[in-house]
Amino acid sequence: MNWNTLLSTRRHQPGSTPPLFRSHDRSQFQRDYDRMIFSSPFRRLQNKTQVFPLPGSVFVHNRLTHSLEVASVGRSLGMKIAQHAREHQHVDHPDILEEIGTIVSTACLAHDLGNPPFGHSGEEAISDFFTNGEGQFLQKMLADEEWEDISRFEGNANTFRLLTHTFNGRRPGGYTMTYTSLASLVKYPHESKAAVKGHKYGFFQSEKNTFREIADALGMILIDEQPLRYARHPLVYLVEAADDICYQIMDIEDSCKLGILSHEETIETLLLFYDKEQDKEELKTIARTRKIVTDKNEYNAFLRAGIINKLINACADIFCREHDNIMNGRFQGSLVEHLDGTLKLAYDACTRLAYARVYHATIVTRIQIAGFKILATLLKEYTDAILKPGTYYARNILSIMPGQYRVQQDDSLYTKIQTVIDYVSGMTDSYALDLYRKIKGIDLPEIR
Repeated sequence: MNWNTLLSTRRHQPGSTPPLFRSHDRSQFQRDYDRMIFSSPFRRLQNKTQVFPLPGSVFVHNRLTHSLEVASVGRSLGMKIAQHAREHQHVDHPDILEEIGTIVSTACLAHDLGNPPFGHSGEEAISDFFTNGEGQFLQKMLADEEWEDISRFEGNANTFRLLTHTFNGRRPGGYTMTYTSLASLVKYPHESKAAVKGHKYGFFQSEKNTFREIADALGMILIDEQPLRYARHPLVYLVEAADDICYQIMDIEDSCKLGILSHEETIETLLLFYDKEQDKEELKTIARTRKIVTDKNEYNAFLRAGIINKLINACADIFCREHDNIMNGRFQGSLVEHLDGTLKLAYDACTRLAYARVYHATIVTRIQIAGFKILATLLKEYTDAILKPGTYYARNILSIMPGQYRVQQDDSLYTKIQTVIDYVSGMTDSYALDLYRKIKGIDLPEIR
């Protein structure tokens, strides 16, 4: 792969020609960034759970604040890689390298758009409905590839669908993003049948040809044709690293705010990222700062900022060192997995602590249980309705679906089920809960 083809302003828009690099004083990649910021799916992230239930008196991260922070880290990583590319790579139009930070930042903004409500348990809830729940009977009515998509719902693939699919009443090409921005957010560039059981994938059957078109145009390496699998676009590694850096560190910080971890535990964990010999001067500054800053949250934020900076530099160094392997599709794993020394030990310690104490905390488990019940109910009601749309109840429940999700009578069963999943996965936590209550008769509309 090479940067001359990997960085393209061509857009996913049927019948369009590659636009100019700049338009109205903005590059095409800056237009992608702005398009994400102003999009409805991005706004909805403010009411979707990241890890902890949406805040009451204590403010913790939701998917929106997480995505904004990931975008900030991603921009820094992209700028460092752009500098390396300018110094070591020949590019026909060097100005385009300046946009790598924007491209990575845009993909970071979009990376969680396809995730359903109620955190990561939402993905499990959708899959469980079809594999173990009342949607099992649909397997015999679908092709193997279609069943793999539906029974193993994947938020990453759903993000790609959300950005490229032409929903009812919407313009062709979805959000008509540039090929490069779209490819940069596909962490798993293969279809569901190419993924080992229990692993993730990057696009559904419905978007398979779209991804193939984008990947071929950008010169991404084709690994297998059947099932379809490509090597990653190199910028995916930066998007992934930004996400890995943010969620791991911020989950520890949020846990302290919620009292899951003590302040002393949190400090002890964060200080693991500093080597007693190599980071002597930084540790002196940290010690002086602790005497000055008495606010616990502010001190945690100070430590976190320094750690994120260290991880950005380390991941950028790994990318540059492994540049040729990445461009040839030979690099294995994530950038974070290639950390070494103090940073690796500290990152692994954070991961162990998060799984032992954070992700299984009672406050997290409760929302996972609620999410399973709510999403299973919504999927059953709407799946039944699309299969028997002529009944009185079905007509009523389908009438409240937004127009973009309306199914057509001649749509395939796979398309109809996908439409239901599109609707349910796009809901915010509060919307899903409110609709569940109304469907179950727990909450009735006000009579005025």
